[in-house]
Amino acid sequence: MFRMNRNPQEEIEEIEEEAAANYVNAPACTVEKMAARPDQRFHCFSQSFLLIAVCWLILLVIMGLRIYFTKRNLNDKLSVLENPITNLTAVYQKLETRNQELETQNQELETQNQELETQNLELETQSQELETQNQELETRNQELETRNQEMETRNQELETQNQELETRNQEINNLRGPIQNIRQAQWIIDEYCPKENNERRCRACQKGWELIQSSCYLFYKTDQKTWEEAREDCTARSSDLVVIQSQGEQNVLSFYSGYWVGVRAEGGRWKWINGRDLTESNGGWINEQPNATDGQCVVYDVFKWRYGWRSENCAERNRWICKKKVLSV
Repeated sequence: MFRMNRNPQEEIEEIEEEAAANYVNAPACTVEKMAARPDQRFHCFSQSFLLIAVCWLILLVIMGLRIYFTKRNLNDKLSVLENPITNLTAVYQKLETRNQELETQNQELETQNQELETQNLELETQSQELETQNQELETRNQELETRNQEMETRNQELETQNQELETRNQEINNLRGPIQNIRQAQWIIDEYCPKENNERRCRACQKGWELIQSSCYLFYKTDQKTWEEAREDCTARSSDLVVIQSQGEQNVLSFYSGYWVGVRAEGGRWKWINGRDLTESNGGWINEQPNATDGQCVVYDVFKWRYGWRSENCAERNRWICKKKVLSV
């Protein structure tokens, strides 16, 4: 039991030492014994052979035990190494899986790198194009600045010319008043004092106008216009539609039928074109005064042998009477 608890290697070494001691302590067949009688020599040889056989047997046992314990030790070591090997195999598989994943990632990164390189080339190309455009724009900007300076210089010249023209225009305007007055005077002379046989004979009204009391009247007996058109015609002749100033004037003009008078409805009231309100006292209606509806004007008319005014749409067409003051010297 004591030996079985020891290390197998130690037991094998102990057995080898005992075999060696027995071999040393065994009686040897000396020369003297070999020279003895045959029976003694046989006895000596038998002893030696038996001893050698025992030694070989012991050696074989030792070798068997060595092989057995070595194999057992190796199996123990192998069983001990199986778990690390299994673990290493699992780690190896994980490393292979990780390696494949890294290779896949590497390929993806290479693809992304190629795409980035392509994008970089495109960006470089775009950058070069933008630089070229920038240079062109800078050149264009310089040209525009040059043109701007030229335009500013031209503008200053034009402003100077404009000031000169304004000065000349003001001088001309200063002369225009007297010239217009001269032309107006000449026109009045020609209209009111026409030449007859190389002599000028002046009248109170222009040719074609009729003098009634202290005013000049122009009766359009053939043409017909709306109220607004008739007034524009009178204004162009330095006059206006007739405005009744007195009862005597009303009596004289009341016999003209179908002529516009300078009265119209404004804001619910009848008004003369000079801004004066029309009242019953200065009106000449054939019948009662009608309501003042915007868009209505007054025209001279006759009804049942009665002469006077009536209301009519300003868009209707009638004859008209212009009135202005006589020439005063």
